[in-house]
Amino acid sequence: MLLPLSLLTLSLSSLFLFTFSRPLSQGFSNSTINLDDSLVYLWPLPSHFTFGDDTLSVDPDLSLSLAGVGGNSPILTEAFQRYLKIIFKHNSRVSGDNLRGGLIYDIGELKITVNSDDETLQLGVDEGYSLSIARTDGYSVIGKAQIEANSVYGALRGLETFSQLCYFNYESKTVEVYKAPWYIRDEPRFAYRGLLLDTSRHYLPIDVIKQIIDSMSFAKLNVLHWHIIDEESFPLEVPMYPNLWNGAYTKLERYTVGDAHDIVNYAKLRGINVMAEVDVPGHAESWGHGYPDLWPSSSCREPLDVSKNFTFDVVSGILTEMRKIFPFELFHLGGDEVNTDCWSSTPHVEQWLQDQNMTTKDAYQYFVLRAQEIAISKNWTPVNWEETFNTFSSNLNPLTVVHNWWGPGVCPKAVAKGFRCIYSNQGVWYLDHLDVPWEDVYNAEPIEGINDISKQELVLGGEVCMWGETADASDIQQTIWPRAAAAAERLWSRKEATAAINHTLVTLPRLQYFRCLLARRGVPAAPVTNRYARNPPRGAGSCYEQ
Repeated sequence: MLLPLSLLTLSLSSLFLFTFSRPLSQGFSNSTINLDDSLVYLWPLPSHFTFGDDTLSVDPDLSLSLAGVGGNSPILTEAFQRYLKIIFKHNSRVSGDNLRGGLIYDIGELKITVNSDDETLQLGVDEGYSLSIARTDGYSVIGKAQIEANSVYGALRGLETFSQLCYFNYESKTVEVYKAPWYIRDEPRFAYRGLLLDTSRHYLPIDVIKQIIDSMSFAKLNVLHWHIIDEESFPLEVPMYPNLWNGAYTKLERYTVGDAHDIVNYAKLRGINVMAEVDVPGHAESWGHGYPDLWPSSSCREPLDVSKNFTFDVVSGILTEMRKIFPFELFHLGGDEVNTDCWSSTPHVEQWLQDQNMTTKDAYQYFVLRAQEIAISKNWTPVNWEETFNTFSSNLNPLTVVHNWWGPGVCPKAVAKGFRCIYSNQGVWYLDHLDVPWEDVYNAEPIEGINDISKQELVLGGEVCMWGETADASDIQQTIWPRAAAAAERLWSRKEATAAINHTLVTLPRLQYFRCLLARRGVPAAPVTNRYARNPPRGAGSCYEQ
């Protein structure tokens, strides 16, 4: 029997140390490896939940019932079909002698109720949901699992959780839900839960990006930070300035406007925003292959030439074209690692600085603020790397979201001045740092050092960053996963449920299980416990011990 809502907030000991009449390991273990049936194998861990000790079978012809004003969303119907393929990967039927009360299966219908028909995907959209799976009682109806959400995106998160509760029993050849009855009430801790993807250092084909988006949805991440261009290459089509993608590595390593639209739409169907980045004024050498006038000189190619209006015309043109593609309210303008030596060593730029009575530091601020004005004029909220805050915080536009990366302590300083912040401390959340173990990723805390609750609310969340110098289509997924999942649970689950527990006994087995879930879904996630990320297994053994 499901417990009343007042009892949903359970102690950590009751969450993880229950004893069940039927060991979960009977459902999906072999004679060598026994998964700990006292653990809850959901990732990320839901906010509040109760469960029991029953096992329910799921009809392979599971039907979908939609209700509520937003129930007829095509986003939902497409997602349901997508999850059916995940849940019923094994196409088997239960034998007739397993009839129960006239029904072959315990769960024959999934009812999803969505209370709003607004499908706008924006920062802070309601991703909460409730999920119940039970036999006849005061909360459920025979043969049904039920999801209720205020938005279609909350319903998507509920579908993911439902799919993780469904296991294939190789002995009975049926999909089953263990530990029923379930009641889950869930919502994310942070509104922004991101993954940066760098397609400048190595081009990533469209299908690979879509595979990564799929895998993000499994971990309930909700922002793809697309670092499209950098000094090495400019692969994106910009119709207003068609020569810009001359800076691509080759003519075969480019993204058309249609490609970009496709990625954004694909992500939306999975409840994921796409935040684009145009990093200025540094990291922009590739721009000049199409328009050399953007370089201070042919021998000194970045930062972009601050002295020419043409530079800002191009920035404005890029943002104008990109606004047609990227509806997300945040836009990343970079601003990091700006070495201004070219400005001071190029005669015409140096003369302009003297005429404007500016130092190179002043010009750096001028460039960033002018780019912010362009973005804001197009109804975007600017995001900038922390150097802009560290250098001239008092002059940044108040709308600025400060993106931490260099080290700890930046978000506390930013929110103290009233700025919002995104946490990506490179010491723990840079995935190209292959020697950072999963424990360090998991233990990172975006609001560390911020005690004022009102200031904590200015931390939008965090983002793991997959910089691409040593990752391409051959190894990017196993570099991202499973460590990105460790950050995903930190960003989704309640702090109280993930902090004061023995991670070796409780968290590691759950993360190993999730890594194997990714593998079952076709995501080439690397072993969890290797000293260096993305290394292959060290020898024969179960997926659940690597």
